[in-house]
Parts: sequence; structure tokens; C-alpha cells
Amino acid sequence: MTNSKPTLYTCLSPALLHLYDVRDCVVVVIDVLRATSTMATVLYNGAKEIIPVDSVERCIQLGRELACITAGERDGQVAPGLQYGNSSFEYPREFIAGKTLVLTTTNGTKLLHMALAKGATEIITGAFLNLSAVCDHLVSLKKNVILGCAAWKDKPNIEDTLFAGAVVSRIKEHFSVNCDASHMAECLYGLAKDDMYEFMKRNDASHYHRLTNFGLEKDIRHCLTADQANVLPEYVDGKLVAGPLSPKGGT
Repeated sequence: MTNSKPTLYTCLSPALLHLYDVRDCVVVVIDVLRATSTMATVLYNGAKEIIPVDSVERCIQLGRELACITAGERDGQVAPGLQYGNSSFEYPREFIAGKTLVLTTTNGTKLLHMALAKGATEIITGAFLNLSAVCDHLVSLKKNVILGCAAWKDKPNIEDTLFAGAVVSRIKEHFSVNCDASHMAECLYGLAKDDMYEFMKRNDASHYHRLTNFGLEKDIRHCLTADQANVLPEYVDGKLVAGPLSPKGGT
């Protein structure tokens, strides 16, 4: 009897995406610190849509054309010419509800556009803040999945790998997982899950140091907390919008 389960792969860096057949796959873009955490927060707090772009110049241009909020970072800080940064705490409901946000980030928006160009059938974004929404959706679809880590300038990082591992650990029984990167991610998550912040600190995670140097410990802790913004950001017609939530467990 053939295995009828869909496949589940983890891509640890955008530089490795060319090794995977993205067609006929759901791609989960993962950029825990902090793009996909911010995306989840913004949509959870009632934004109309997010337009992810891969350059600051395009972000500024669209901001002018659409008279909307422009935001983004380069190397962890607000990019020159943009209004806001990449922290979830900048987007409370009373500020963002009903509005359009144009967002550019160092790594996350780049990976999203790469997956789109390679023919992904569906793109969603994932972070610990919307972990359950992502897992339930993937199980309900019964389609092949690639967990795409945005990494840091093409170098794999701990936090995105941890999130991939959290997803694998929750949904692996529904998939065929013939992928060492997925097994590695799950093993790492198993070591870290009791206190991921301390795990990153203890193991000298590069992004822990980068953001801590900017005084952003609060951001790191928030981004490592599950289901604080349980929404499903789906990429539709050039925009990220809040998609319908699937029943728990995909049933």
C-alpha cells in the first residue's frame, strides 16, 4: 500500500529553497524575530491588509500612492524613510484596525517573494504567536508543506528553526516526514521548549544578541510566546490578509 500522506519538509534558509520543489506546496514563511510575528499581530489587531515588499524604496513609493502606513527594518532597526518598525508593540488595535500596512524586512519578505516566484500554490506566514492557527490549517489542507525559514541573510538561525520544530512536533503524524532538516528542527525544539528565551540566551543565538543590543528583550520574549495573535495570514493577490481559521486539529 502506498503512503497517501502529504509530505512535510523544512528549508532552513532561503539559500536552500532551490533544492525543493515548491510547486503544489503550501509554503509557510517563518521569520520569528520579527517579521512574521509582527504580521500576525497586525492582522490579529484588525488591520485590513499587509502589503509585503522586498525593498525600502518600494515601501516608500506605495506608502505615497496608497496613503497608508509604511513600516520595516533593516538589520533590526527602523529603515530610514519609513514611519514604523518591526515590533508587534507598535501596532495596537486602536492604531492599526482597518488600515493597510506596507511592510519590508531584511529576510521575511524576501523569502515570501522567492516562494511566490517558484510557484507555491499557497503562502502563509507563521510565528509562535499564531502557532495553533498554522498547524490546524496545514493539517486541514492535506497538501504538501514546506516550512520555509527566513534565516538571517541566508544563514540558518535558531529561532526560525525552533518554530519549524514546534510545527513538526504537532502535526507530524498527519504527514510523511522524510527530511533530516525537519527532524533536526524537532530535536532542537525538544531541547528548548521549556524556556526558549533562556535556550537562545544560553546558546548565544545571534538574533538574541542583535536585538538585545537594541534593548528589545521584551520583543524577543513576546515573539517566543505561543498563540498571542492566533490568526492565519494568507498571501492573496499581492497582500497578506486574515484567512479563515480551521478547526483545531484540522478535523
